[in-house]
Order: sequence, then structure tokens, then C-alpha cells
Amino acid sequence: MILDSKIPDGPISEKWTRHKFELKLVNPANKRKFTVIVVGTGLAGASAAASLGELGYNVKTFCIQDSPRRAHSIAAQGGINAAKNYTNDGDSVYRLFYDTVKGGDFRAREANVHRLAECSNFIIDQCVAQGVPFGRDFGGLLDNRSFGGAQVSRTFYARGQTGQQLLIGAYQAMMRQVAKGSVKMFPRREMLELVVVNGAARGIVVRNLVTGEVESHEADAVCLATGGYANVFYLSTNAKGSNVSAAWRAYKKGALFANPCYTQIHPTCIPVSGDHQSKLTLMSESLRNDGRVWVPRKAGDTRAPEDIPEAERFYYLEEKYPSFGNLVPRDVASRNAKNVCDAGLGVGASKKAVYLDFADSIKRLGVSAISAKYGNLFQMYEKITDENPYKTPMRIYPALHYTMGGLWVDYNLMSTIPGCFVLGEANFSDHGANRLGASALMQGLADGYFVIPYTIGGYFAGTKLDKVSAAAPEFKEAEKEALERNKKLLSIKGKRTVSDIHRELGHIMWENVGMARNKAGLEKALVAIPALREEFWKNVNVLGSEGSFNQNLEHANRLADFLEFGELLATDALHREESCGGHFREESQTPDGEALRNDEKFCYVGAWEYKGEGVKPELSKEPLAFENVHLVTRSYK
Repeated sequence: MILDSKIPDGPISEKWTRHKFELKLVNPANKRKFTVIVVGTGLAGASAAASLGELGYNVKTFCIQDSPRRAHSIAAQGGINAAKNYTNDGDSVYRLFYDTVKGGDFRAREANVHRLAECSNFIIDQCVAQGVPFGRDFGGLLDNRSFGGAQVSRTFYARGQTGQQLLIGAYQAMMRQVAKGSVKMFPRREMLELVVVNGAARGIVVRNLVTGEVESHEADAVCLATGGYANVFYLSTNAKGSNVSAAWRAYKKGALFANPCYTQIHPTCIPVSGDHQSKLTLMSESLRNDGRVWVPRKAGDTRAPEDIPEAERFYYLEEKYPSFGNLVPRDVASRNAKNVCDAGLGVGASKKAVYLDFADSIKRLGVSAISAKYGNLFQMYEKITDENPYKTPMRIYPALHYTMGGLWVDYNLMSTIPGCFVLGEANFSDHGANRLGASALMQGLADGYFVIPYTIGGYFAGTKLDKVSAAAPEFKEAEKEALERNKKLLSIKGKRTVSDIHRELGHIMWENVGMARNKAGLEKALVAIPALREEFWKNVNVLGSEGSFNQNLEHANRLADFLEFGELLATDALHREESCGGHFREESQTPDGEALRNDEKFCYVGAWEYKGEGVKPELSKEPLAFENVHLVTRSYK
């Protein structure tokens, strides 16, 4: 398939401004004639629904939780990037653009990233106007902190709960539209199918998670804002409800899936403590502003951290990367943590952890200053580990967190299915092979507040759309597919639970498609995943009935998609014979263990097209051109 990214001509600093002017407009009085479905109510979905409702469109928004305030966006802790340059340390839109392209290891579209940097400043203004309680300095001005991959302070924050506060802002904006009647909310609904009529996305089929009823909803366009797919690894920092299903159903209807192998490992997570765990807990990257990462220099050192003298501590990030130190990007910090643990220098009972130590900062700034910045994070850590991080260093280890891959979209955020737009983490567009910290919230709100309101109008104004009804044959066929899948799952009555099989899938993925990948391991995964999928469809035990509240059935449907998607992820990782960002192929590394890209062969977006059950997907390539940030070896030393 030829992928037309629809990137505008002209200088990069003028592309978005010119594009907005050239897009066709919908007359304000005509906006009420169009209906938009928004699936997902996190930052991207809530901001999109609020913005489109404010413009006058009829919006139907679908929330998988009982309230949008429970969307996984609340789990984002450390902050949101913007190029305000309030600290007067040399930041600019161009520097944010440059850092993001470099941080993504030159595997993102320049035009999309520059637009993101341009929108960043408007986001802060929007959120301040909504009352988001950003941290402020002594003089009352908005404060900034540093994050990995940058040498300027550009991250705005609300202690360690930035995502939650931003989501409340977007939520209240959306609920204002609900009260006005321009947005209609459907809580506790899960998307089961995307409905395509005459080649365009015209609606969805959902399951009411309380009653079990299957419903059809028609619209003139569908916006998917359904987050990432890290739960394919079972253990991740994502909420347990996060899944790939909405994107996967769109993929099966013709939307290409881009760069699925680009998964982000976050270096600052509470380590795994046993087989009983169902998820992992993130400690914000912002902690690396004041915490120093280290391990004992001597393998097998079991002394308490406070008993290990300074000369016998290995501050490996500070020694190896003097320019950035503890604020190297996430992929670099994660691989180095793995390396020192593999060398026998890990700490804690599992030896799969490193120290994050605040003693120096507490001595310099005082307990009260550290508490003011990170108090809720320290409290969370102590609740989970029963250790006081004010007195003893935190123990951290990398874990699956964010996913940079997603459905392929053009510059207008439209997938290869006309009328199907994809926002936030569900698309692939802005982060390349590695996302810099504090950029997820930036992308979600940029897409929802400042991009989709323009581009969806251009689609409506330039497209002739016939009336459709939820009674149309395409909707009935989609309902039939969903119901038959449910009945098949309930009829198996095997001996293994959904969680048991999901945990096994996660083990396969982590061991073979995790922080470090190689040809042999990926080929092993591509044998093991189909075998496990066959076992699932023969031996899973899904309790309960179809027409009722049934979380076991929900989880089984999601796992069925993960078992297919995991194979695509491993396929993409096997084909990409280079290391870049979060995708680290052991065969492609420099003598000192850094990622080694192959720009000659792999400087493209790899987008996969579904060709049918049991048929290998087809790869299409969108070449990446770097005209403003030249391809160089990424270095943080």
C-alpha cells in the first residue's frame, strides 16, 4: 500500500499554520449536522470530545470505566512538556522539536513532531485557564522541572499527580458539553467492532459492560483514543483495563498498524516482588531530578545501602553519561539498569533492582523541600514496600510502560480507513522509537484540543457522506461477529483461566521481546505465541453468561486480541534488524553497548496490513526524511 502522509509543503515552522488555512471549513451552522464518535475518555478522548462539542458537532463519547476520571491518564505522574522557556535556560519550540526527534532515535515524522512542539505552549495556557494546579515558584510563576533527554527545564507539573489534574481539567470541559447537550456520554461500554460502510468508518459496535447488551452506534466519523498496548506483556505500569482491542478491530477492518515493536521500558518502577502480582507501579521519572541512581561496585554486596561508603558505590549513569547523568532518556537508563543487574550488581532480594537515592538532595535541600515536590510518590512507595524512602534509597527496576507504535495515521490523524481518526497513544505518529518523559500528556492534549478540531472539519467539508443507520446490514453483520465470538469463548469450557494464559503470554513476551531482543528469541516467540493461542481457543475457561455483567468474558476478548497482536509485535521486531530507541536488537550494538541504527535500510515507518486469518500481514513502508534535524548517532555522553 502507498502511504500518503499528507505532510504540507513549505518550511517546517509554517507547515501547520499553512495547513490549517488550506483545510476546508464547515460552516458553524452546519456543524450540528455531523455526528462524531469518540472512543476513550482519557486526555486525548476527553479533550477531543470537549473541543468538538464546543465547536457545535454532535458527539457521542464512549467510556470503558464508570467515569472518565478513572481513565489511565490519571496514572501519569511527573509532568507535561512545553517550550515556554520560563526558566530562561535556552528552550524554544525548535529545541523541543529537536530533543523529541533525537529522543525518538530519528524514527518519527519531523512535521508531526514540530506541530506537537508548536502546540505545547497553547496547552499550558488552556490548562491554566481550566484551573489545573501546576506547581509554582516562590514568586507565584509556573515552575518547571527537568526530565530525561533534555538539558533544559521544560516540564510543568502538579506534584506527582500531573496526569490526574490534567484529566480533571479535560473532564470538566467535556462535562460542560454534556450539560449543554452537544456531547452524549456512554459509560461502561467497550468497543467490539469498527463498522465500515462504503469504505469509510461510520460507527461502532459496543458491549454494555453492566447489562451485557450489544449496541450499535452510527456517526459520520470515528475517533479512537484508546491508549496503548503494553498489557500484552501482562505485567506493566498500565491499568489492568488497558488493552489493544479497539485498535486491533480497526486493524482487521483495514487500518494499518505501524511500528508495533516500539515499546517503552520505564526505568523507574517498583521491582517485581512475586508471581502474585497483576501489575507494576511506576515511580515518576521526575524523581531522577533529585535522586541519584547507583549500585554497589562489588558483586554480591549484601550490606544495607547506608553502610556502603561513597567510594564503593557505582553511580553508573553519572559516570557513563557525564552530560546528562541521571537524566538520560528512558531507553538508555533502562538498558543500563539491566546491564548492571546482569553483571551481578543488582540489589534487593531478587537482585533485579538498583538504588534511587535522595540522601544528597535531602541533605542539601531538606526533607520539607523534597516532600513538597514528591510527597505523594514517597508515600505510595512506602505503602507498597514498607520502606521509608526519606531514610533508605528506593529500589527500582525497568518495566513495560508506554507504547510508541499504534495505528498508522497521516498528518490529519486519519488512519488508512477514511473517517477513522486515531489520537494520543493509540496512534504511532509523534514519538518514534522512544518517548521522552512528559511528552505523552503533551501529545494527548495536542491531538484533542488543537489538531483534530481542524482536521476532522477538513474531512467533513471535503467528503460526501450519505446518511447511515445502525439498522444497516454492515452494523448487523458486525453485531453478529461480536456475538459469535462471545458465544465461542463461553462454549470452550476448558481448564485454564484467562489470567493464567495471559500471564504465560506475558512471560513469552518479556523473555523474548522485552528490553533486549535477538533473532533466536524472536523466532522462539513466533513459535510459542501461536501455540499458546491455539491452547487458549481449546482450553480456556470463561465463566458466566453473555447477557450479563461478566468481567471474565471482557478479559477473554481482550486476551484473544493480545494473542494475535503479540505475534505481530514480534514479527515487526524480527524484521527490523537494527537497534533504535526502545527496540534493542543485540546483534545491532556499538562496542560499548549502545543502540546501533541502520539508517540505510530501516529509516522508515513500518506499517502492517491485515490480510486475513492465518495469512502473514503485509508490510508497507513510509520513508522518513530528515531535513531539519540531521541523522546522527544519538549520544548523551
